Amino acid sequence: QVQLVESGGGLVQPGGSLRLSCAASGSIFGINAMGWYRQAPGNQRELVATIASDGSPKYADSVAGRFTISRDNGKKTVYLQLNSLKPEDTAVYYCYANLIGADYWGQGTQVTVSS
Repeated sequence: QVQLVESGGGLVQPGGSLRLSCAASGSIFGINAMGWYRQAPGNQRELVATIASDGSPKYADSVAGRFTISRDNGKKTVYLQLNSLKPEDTAVYYCYANLIGADYWGQGTQVTVSS
């Protein structure tokens, strides 16, 4: 079975930084797009960033210029560098990977931005 395992979440002060990782494992022949979503309490899950197989990134307006998505195809891992964090960035962050005919999701990692 394909699994996505996230790490790197935690508590950080406003203006601080955090780096999230998500490693895919299992029977994987290739990964298309990868990305990150987030969901805050009472809110719908929203797209944060995606990265295509060729490395082309896209960002939500709310994080553009502050977050950076990257991927390491050899490690089957997608990263999200979160800089200049704001309290409104507080959420559970979920990674995803698109494989042939299906999307896979991680279990989520909590990011809390608070002073």
